[in-house]
Amino acid sequence: MDPPYPSDLILLLVLHVIIVFFPSLSLASCTCSNKCGSIDVRYPFGTGFGCGSPHFYPSVTCTTPGGNDDDNSAGDGNHDDKEQLVLATHTGRYPITSISYSASTLTIAPPLMSTCSSMHPSAPNIGLDWSAPFQLASSVFVLLACPAPTSSLASHGNLICDAASGPRLCGALLECPAVASLGLPLFAPTNTCCVYSPASLGPKGDLDLQGLGCAAYASVASLGPTPMDPSTWDYGVALKYGEAEIEVDGLAAACAACERSDGVCGYEPPKNYFVCVCKSGVNSSTDCYGQNEDLKDFWRSTGNASITGHVMLAWKLMLLLICWWLVL
Repeated sequence: MDPPYPSDLILLLVLHVIIVFFPSLSLASCTCSNKCGSIDVRYPFGTGFGCGSPHFYPSVTCTTPGGNDDDNSAGDGNHDDKEQLVLATHTGRYPITSISYSASTLTIAPPLMSTCSSMHPSAPNIGLDWSAPFQLASSVFVLLACPAPTSSLASHGNLICDAASGPRLCGALLECPAVASLGLPLFAPTNTCCVYSPASLGPKGDLDLQGLGCAAYASVASLGPTPMDPSTWDYGVALKYGEAEIEVDGLAAACAACERSDGVCGYEPPKNYFVCVCKSGVNSSTDCYGQNEDLKDFWRSTGNASITGHVMLAWKLMLLLICWWLVL
């Protein structure tokens, strides 16, 4: 491996000095944004390292196709529609399609989840990490192309198929022409299908499709206004996220004040103190009121301004330049 260039060493030294001696100037200001693609990102979630709550990183990040995680523009108001908020677990990376902050739920769309229009054989297991504050919510899993009769399908010795709603939902889904992708005929017998609700995860935190012998699954977050028309169902896996971490030390109230001032909530490693990331590049311990005028004040200030204030603002400008250099 070639030794680092002197300029790289100088950059690392400057970053070290900034982090050690100027902790209020965090690199979070380079990356934190309140938008990722079409999704509004609010506390406790963040778009990258140092953003949102540390309890939800790196489970939830903003990614750009073909780029690196956390490669987000902040403060410029430009957000590529191709940016995607994703949930990462030990079984894969899943796009987040919606978040309900009032209900503390989010919905993910696994790429190989089946729907009425597209079904995928040999779908991999889907799972959650036990260490992350997520659990299954109100989704209905429909397991497809399972060994018949599914009425005897069991997990850990417990029968899992819903005998009441199974035939109705399975019958509707098996009318979709896409069942041919699973090697099933149109209007296949419903005893090859299992409605698993409420679903539970195994010891590894997985929905073990292979262990159950099923080839595919659909997850229905909502049946919508026409429950018997699977082409109108809202497909996705609904997850509930933990609320205990949000209320610790009154962070919910502090973050609400930050967001009202057009700031983005974040945290300052290594002790993960709360910070409010402002568009000016300043990190505040409270909110961004007045903070976003600092750079304007710097350019229009006169000789009666304090030297210390100018020095601090010069450091802020240097940090912004370093952030710009890193993105290139």
